[in-house]
Amino acid sequence: MFEIFNSLLASGAEGPSLTHIVVKLVFQIAVIMLVAKLAGEFTERFLKQPSVLGELVIGVIISPFLLGPYIQIPGFGPLFPVEGHGYVPVSSELYSFAQIAVILLLFMAGLETDLKLFLRYAFPAFVVGLGGVIFSFAFGQVTTVWMGFAGSYMHPSALFMGAILTATSVGITARILSEMRKLNTPEGITILGAAVVDDVLGLIVLSLVIVLAEAQMGEGSVSWGHLGLVSLKAFGYWVVLLAVWIFLAKPVVWLLKKFRSEGAWAVLILAICFFFAALSEVFGLAMIVGAYAVGLAFSQTDIAEELTERLSGFYQAVVPVFFVVTGMMVNIFAFKDVLLFGTIITMLAIISKVLGCGLPAMSVGFNVMGGARIGFGMLPRGEVALIIASMGLARGIIPQSIYGVAILTTLVTTLMAPIFLVPLFKSERKGTWKKA
Repeated sequence: MFEIFNSLLASGAEGPSLTHIVVKLVFQIAVIMLVAKLAGEFTERFLKQPSVLGELVIGVIISPFLLGPYIQIPGFGPLFPVEGHGYVPVSSELYSFAQIAVILLLFMAGLETDLKLFLRYAFPAFVVGLGGVIFSFAFGQVTTVWMGFAGSYMHPSALFMGAILTATSVGITARILSEMRKLNTPEGITILGAAVVDDVLGLIVLSLVIVLAEAQMGEGSVSWGHLGLVSLKAFGYWVVLLAVWIFLAKPVVWLLKKFRSEGAWAVLILAICFFFAALSEVFGLAMIVGAYAVGLAFSQTDIAEELTERLSGFYQAVVPVFFVVTGMMVNIFAFKDVLLFGTIITMLAIISKVLGCGLPAMSVGFNVMGGARIGFGMLPRGEVALIIASMGLARGIIPQSIYGVAILTTLVTTLMAPIFLVPLFKSERKGTWKKA
């Protein structure tokens, strides 16, 4: 029997067998789930911080850059070696599983959001998102030039550093607010809405940067028409997706309730979520934007609470995998040669979101407390910044030093967000000038 098992796991001339890959993935997920819950329990019980912080830190510890290569299972070798592509040091299979987890996270965040409150705070969300993008891009671009890492403000390294700082990864904030039951607050709604705006504006900025950078390198000319078309497509898709599903959600729920098999309607709604998450990527936006839109649309239906309960177990099992994998993508050694520049950029990355989002929030009805909550809620860069940096690195537009700075900024801002958000939201002080 063991001989048969070993033969199934054996690697052939063309690489590991499919069974070998699947079994290794199952081992990886088992280990990640175990350490995620242990780290989360430790963080909550002894440090009085949300479990997501422990999940991120343990991810860094078991990453392919630290202990990952030393965690071994007989017949498989290192469980977490560097084996991914580009900016992803983990296997494609594990990264894909983590992306499914974050889609579920944002779908649940949308499902728990009050749609009327979201629409009420749509304008403040736009103002906040716009402010964060402008401040972040300017700080990153100017500092890169002033510290000698770019010869001009139009240099590819300066443009890409600005684009990297504009990114916001809202998955961490959404998890914290959900656990604290603060999603349906003016600040929580504004943060999630601003993150969507941030994604659309970030796409526009990234497209502009790539066009300009490639033109600087002599590989093409600036196509402003193409840039405008990409921007219009991304923005139009988001608006149409949300509007259509707000209109269709209740009739679709009525139809799905006709299914008699156990759990059919819940699974079908989840299928809709995954389909439109994937479609969002096709239209140039992050998958989490589509997932959040679908969840937000179904939040107005009479099955929202029951659907949340049905998916709760699945959520608790797989979502921590995303945060551990996010931590595993951080190479803490990559920024050792640019520590001073990286430290300054990271400080500016914090200031640019806290002030860049907080001050605009105070101009649209929030007080100092509300502005601070929103500013720190928009702080994490996460995998979004790494994706932007990897695109520049893969195209040969930015050097390894700029990529290392992106990693340092990602690590610090991602870990800082929970530390500041929890006490800010635990405070009983109102975040708006007028009663919301």
